[in-house]
Amino acid sequence: MHKRKRLNTILELHTKFLRGEEGGVRADLAGANLARADLRGQLLGYANLRGANLERADLRDASLTFADLSEANLTRADLRKSDCTETRFTRANLTEAQLTGVELFRADLEGANLQRASLVGTNFRDANLRGATLRGADVTTTILRETNLDGVDLSGLDLSTTLMPRGWKPAKAVKK
Repeated sequence: MHKRKRLNTILELHTKFLRGEEGGVRADLAGANLARADLRGQLLGYANLRGANLERADLRDASLTFADLSEANLTRADLRKSDCTETRFTRANLTEAQLTGVELFRADLEGANLQRASLVGTNFRDANLRGATLRGADVTTTILRETNLDGVDLSGLDLSTTLMPRGWKPAKAVKK
């Protein structure tokens, strides 16, 4: 109970920070254990969640704009319909995460693990996915237009309804 009360206090002060109110403080939850936390609809923009454990956390409809989730564990986290515009997920673990309908415009997901993640209807426009792993991900109706896909292996994914970058051509199989 004490842990939840402390988290609520941090979130209240962070909301004041976002509104520019006196006494507001940017949330610093770097390395925090927030596994299975209910953070639905929370305003977490600009928060420092670097290296936090958010395994199975509920972040539906949350605002994470400009937040830093680098190296965070978001395994099986639910981020459906959250706003992650310009959010940093560098080397984050998003294995089996629910990212359906997430706004990832200009987000940095370099080296992120998105294996078996649900990316249905997710907007990655202008995002950086350099070196990310998408093996087994569901990219149905996903927007990858103007996205940095350098070093991303898209083999085995159904890209038939995915909006790809202009001029994108699938990599040719290497003959042995």
